[in-house]
Amino acid sequence: MSQIFHRSANTIARVSIFGAVFFIAGLLALFAEVNRSPWMTQVHTARDQPIQFSHERHVAGNGIDCRYCHTSVEESGFAGIPPTKTCMNCHSQIFANSPFLEPVRESFRTGRSIEWTRVHDLPDYVYFNHSIHVNKGIGCTTCHGQVDRMPLMWQEQSLQMEWCLDCHRNPERYVRPRDKVFSLDYVPPANQLELGKRLVAEYHIQKLTSCSTCHR
Repeated sequence: MSQIFHRSANTIARVSIFGAVFFIAGLLALFAEVNRSPWMTQVHTARDQPIQFSHERHVAGNGIDCRYCHTSVEESGFAGIPPTKTCMNCHSQIFANSPFLEPVRESFRTGRSIEWTRVHDLPDYVYFNHSIHVNKGIGCTTCHGQVDRMPLMWQEQSLQMEWCLDCHRNPERYVRPRDKVFSLDYVPPANQLELGKRLVAEYHIQKLTSCSTCHR
């Protein structure tokens, strides 16, 4: 019986199979890179807000501590959005008639909350507790970046699972003394790993990486 396929068909078949494998692997790698890209994570993208509030002005310019506005960050799962009354503590006297701040005054008069756009918005299936991280020595800037240099608020980190797991697996790289948690000019020392290992033991930090830690 004569040969139906040319001898080169075997080579073509092998090349096609290997090519398909490499093509699929390339697509998966491309998908992974796109998924990590700022286009997907919105890293460094300033969000439009009903009032263009400047952390740079209030924190760096006026020296306001994070906890003055985010009052529940040390004892609650949420950092908290300040009520309009907190804004009016100052702005009833400072720039009291500024047209720019009319939405604040209207909110105060009517009792309707200002509808801020959330910047750090985790999926609903992710459990995160601010107070645990703060009391274990994780600083504000570790997750939120240098907010004192942000004229408009943006997301500094990807907030993706691999970013969270990097800290949960290696907390000694990121933990700082508790009295430095709210310090925006804190710089990790040269002996951060040595200091971190001591603080991990002192603060009883566990390397929690099981799914149920965050997905409940």
